[in-house]
Amino acid sequence: MGKKIIRFGVSMEADLLERFDGQIGRKGYGSRSEAIRDLVRKSLIHEGWEAGEQEVAGTITLLYDHHVRGLSELLTRLQHDFTGSFVSTMHVHMDHHNCLEVIVVKAKAKEARALADLLIAQKGVKHGNLTVASSRDVL
Repeated sequence: MGKKIIRFGVSMEADLLERFDGQIGRKGYGSRSEAIRDLVRKSLIHEGWEAGEQEVAGTITLLYDHHVRGLSELLTRLQHDFTGSFVSTMHVHMDHHNCLEVIVVKAKAKEARALADLLIAQKGVKHGNLTVASSRDVL
């Protein structure tokens, strides 16, 4: 049996609602309600991650210059140093200078953030991002 649905009203400025409706259309939501539920879920999940003890899975995406001396080896060594947290890696040669690496991690939220920060902070990494999810918090 499904969860009980409760209706409630939301008030906002007309221009904000117009922009939100545009986003709803671009992203393909079927209704404002589904878009709002998605925003609430994201907010609640993010709050749980900030506590740091929750187990999460996610990706660390790195764009880096592989010509920076020793960087590729350093990134690999760091992943080997934390093998319990790193699940898989995909490496893409973007062009002559740049590589994209997508690293799947599974760890406590604060550990995943620390690992991402460590990798992203290396000289030669041009851009990095951590994206995490937890099935426990999906509502």
